[in-house]
Amino acid sequence: MTDTVLDRFLRYVVIDTQSDPASSTQPTTEKQKDLGRVLVDDLLKIGLSDAHLDEHGYVYATIPGNSDKPVPVICFCSHMDTAPDFTGTGVKPQIVRNYAGGDIELVGDPSRVIRVSEHPELNNQIGNDIVTTDGTTLLGADDKAGLAEIMTAAQILVDNPDIRHGTIKILFTPDEEVGRGVNRVDLKKLGADFAYTMDGETAGHIEDETFSADGVEISISGVAIHPGFAKDRMENAIKIAGAIIDRLPKDLAPETTEGKQGFIHPVGVTGSMEKASLSFIIRDFTEEGLVEKEAMLESIVKQVISAYPGSTYNFQVTEQYRNMKAVLDRHPEIVENALEAVRRAGMTPMRGSIRGGTDGSRLSFMGLPCPNIFAGGHAFHSPLEWVSRQDMEKAVKTIVELARVWEERA
Repeated sequence: MTDTVLDRFLRYVVIDTQSDPASSTQPTTEKQKDLGRVLVDDLLKIGLSDAHLDEHGYVYATIPGNSDKPVPVICFCSHMDTAPDFTGTGVKPQIVRNYAGGDIELVGDPSRVIRVSEHPELNNQIGNDIVTTDGTTLLGADDKAGLAEIMTAAQILVDNPDIRHGTIKILFTPDEEVGRGVNRVDLKKLGADFAYTMDGETAGHIEDETFSADGVEISISGVAIHPGFAKDRMENAIKIAGAIIDRLPKDLAPETTEGKQGFIHPVGVTGSMEKASLSFIIRDFTEEGLVEKEAMLESIVKQVISAYPGSTYNFQVTEQYRNMKAVLDRHPEIVENALEAVRRAGMTPMRGSIRGGTDGSRLSFMGLPCPNIFAGGHAFHSPLEWVSRQDMEKAVKTIVELARVWEERA
């Protein structure tokens, strides 16, 4: 293998790093460390002598600065795990070289087709080399594209001392896909002033705004009794849970919202006649919107449970992450420098929001302001996931230019 961004990416995606939301360990799966060890080895070969993998699955490394003036320490961050939504075992990357346009049929499962009508960004990829899977797994461009891009940019900076830059930190995290990507990160050891996650989508895009997010757990206690003697006595917890789901507003669901609209989304349900549990995620771009949606959900629960006098419920809200914009607006130079780097890399920058969250959301509120930069992948968490070599190369150039911009403007 050579050290191009494509070669690194192809090497990383075949390593299964799926995280597990049901696990209580950190990392949630030991196999994430398999990739961590490969990344440390690659960083050491580049010449970053402090590269290491800690017991929690984090990879840290430093590119020493070569500037003669004080420059803020910036960090580039990507996550190693892939989503539990679809299998990441046995990834077989396929390359469509010099893409000529049209739908892409996946050879391992011909029923799965990456259609231009559903992926209009393909229209901007004519002549590019597109990486897909064979259709039986996800690809892992989320976020192994980011890993390959940071690694390749690091090599460029080390090999080209004429590119002036300050000290640059590298952080690769586990468990981002299950919301625990920065639970055990050691920010003191990292020692950065600002950071960027390479975890976005379309080339040229910078995201400085995310959803704010909460989780809601609802437990229902019904009245269980032998069904042969149940008349006017049984209160079936499964039916109560079903009635709650049935009353959810149809226009506040992920499948019916877009842009800055939030949603109420059931993600899990278990139950028996006596007890049932419902898990929800609540998303909105404002905390006020979160509170409104949580109040609406509890109102629905109360309405339903009022018809079951012997039953009770418990409603528990857990904060997950908050909109990074509140922090980033206090440090406008972080995003401005990223926009300038995108321009220097030959693209028209697009500043926007993401209907989700990244490690950067939580890092920002932990004291490390951290917007999100494109990594080039599309159709995340699915067997239709794809990325182009050229977009990954643009991300590499953006990282290099961003290091240069920070040094120039210091």
